[in-house]
Amino acid sequence: MEKEITLELVRVTEAAALMASRYLGRGDKEMVDKMASDAMRGMLDYIEMRGTVVLGEGEKDKAPMLYIGEQVGRWAEDDPELDIAVDPVDGTRLVAFGLPNAISVIAATERGGIEYLPTYYSYKLAVGPELAGKLDINASIRENLRVAAAILGMDISELTCVVLNRDRHREIIDEIRRVGARIKLISDGDIAAAIATALPESNVNIYIGIGGSPEALLAAAALKSLGGEIQVKLWPIDEEERTRLVEQGYDLEKVYKTDDLIKSDNVIFAATGVTDGDMLRGVRFYKNTAITESIVMRSRTRTIRRIIAQHNLNYKTIPLKSSGEVRYINSIKR
Repeated sequence: MEKEITLELVRVTEAAALMASRYLGRGDKEMVDKMASDAMRGMLDYIEMRGTVVLGEGEKDKAPMLYIGEQVGRWAEDDPELDIAVDPVDGTRLVAFGLPNAISVIAATERGGIEYLPTYYSYKLAVGPELAGKLDINASIRENLRVAAAILGMDISELTCVVLNRDRHREIIDEIRRVGARIKLISDGDIAAAIATALPESNVNIYIGIGGSPEALLAAAALKSLGGEIQVKLWPIDEEERTRLVEQGYDLEKVYKTDDLIKSDNVIFAATGVTDGDMLRGVRFYKNTAITESIVMRSRTRTIRRIIAQHNLNYKTIPLKSSGEVRYINSIKR
């Protein structure tokens, strides 16, 4: 990317996180997503780029903004062409019920740098740098845990696996318990969970399970900068989808690795915490001041920045795409 947009992307996720956090614990996940999307979309048009959303809120007829194919940015003639992947809030339900590990996420690459996955769900295995290239998504959980423990110099009982708490994961959970590793069950927010495997302070070693394919791509953008790895296999939800994919020529046994998912060597990833989590602290409010914590990274240089920002809410403005207005955040009704 010819122009440095790293900090501009942080401002985008900060805006989305600030708006989402205003609805913490109110039980309305649709409002959390709506307001975060509105702020994120408004901020994107301030960036000097010709951006195209390749991963967002859905198809054009199902999403009012941040839909796949939407053009974002200023679109001046000399602006770089970028593919944009977003999740205004990974964990809208977490915010709605005041639970941890919700984040706002964006990734940007050169045109054509993000792979397309045709299924909504995929089977995923994510690890940090020490285990990158060492585990196999097709191997048994017992074998992967044995290998991980040996490489890390740990007893299996000291390993921590993160798994989404879903009925479909009952066999995975039971097998991890039989082998003797520790399990951290999460209700939502598997982007942060996958990335946490590459952050030493998180004390998480492996993420495994079936989750959203868009979340796998966004996690891959971060893990590429952190030196970690994600492996992914398509996971059709039923026989009808399986048949359709086979007819379209997809190999359901193919394993997509980090470089298959993020094909560009130059990807920027940014995230801001909405609620407190293993990776980032959530938005905190104190006397007309909001404090945000963000992380931003770039794969080409492997630079990782953590940014703590204080926002004076009497002066902080956020552009809302839906109305075309730039509003003081304290003037926006909740």
